[in-house]
Amino acid sequence: MPEISTNKVVRVIFLAREYGPESGHLRDYISGLNEDEAANLVAIMWVGRDSFDADDWDEALATARAEATAPTEDYLSGIPELSDYLESGLEALGIDVTDAEDHFRDR
Repeated sequence: MPEISTNKVVRVIFLAREYGPESGHLRDYISGLNEDEAANLVAIMWVGRDSFDADDWDEALATARAEATAPTEDYLSGIPELSDYLESGLEALGIDVTDAEDHFRDR
């Protein structure tokens, strides 16, 4: 299971949708994540775009850590469907984001 809070992933989803995946707001937020959180975020995105199955979570995470050669914010900001992939990844991993989404909508 991912080692990043659902709220942080949902925040990335909301920032990508509100400002676009190449926005400074999104890049700044992602750059503030620690290495483990960044690797988990990438792995969730990969599961969401079907590069890995949810059952292969450990492999997705290990690959994200091993292939982290560029800043995560640079890599993820180049993916137009980032928010959709993250949402699909959380769903595939069986993570309910309802409470986290409600939290950001109510702000």
